[in-house]
Amino acid sequence: MAKTLYLANPYGFSAQQRSLLLPPIVEALEALGIEVWEPFGRNNQIDLSQAGWAYQVAQADLRDVKTCDGIFAIVNGTPPDEGVMVELGVAIALNKAIFLFRDDFRRCTDSEQYPLNLMIFAGLPEHEWQDFFYTSVADISRPSKALFPWAQGDIASTSSFRP
Repeated sequence: MAKTLYLANPYGFSAQQRSLLLPPIVEALEALGIEVWEPFGRNNQIDLSQAGWAYQVAQADLRDVKTCDGIFAIVNGTPPDEGVMVELGVAIALNKAIFLFRDDFRRCTDSEQYPLNLMIFAGLPEHEWQDFFYTSVADISRPSKALFPWAQGDIASTSSFRP
């Protein structure tokens, strides 16, 4: 059975980003045999013209983060999208497998060790965290990175690396 991976991202807010940036990432993840849960695609059944739509979307996303096997969070921006950060925080708290994607070269950090706020890396192992950090779509399929063995069932979660 394929593992489910929640694709936390801000790209669905823009038609151009949704059509140009999301497909290569989704395709690369699916090529590993992963079932990708992309929130903007999964919530298209919610009628945004109806009162209460925002709460419904938030609850649907939260349910998906709670029930997925892992999260692949796009953490571009300075700072990264706040919705993605909340989803990532929930996934870390639930000990989900965590994978981060950042092809944004700007640093947004409070430490010399990490390219982003240190709390974003709380869900990754202390050593070799770079194996869970992706800087290009081509990296996604690399067997030497953590996502590949995780998709194959060789790594249960990133929480197994944390104390």
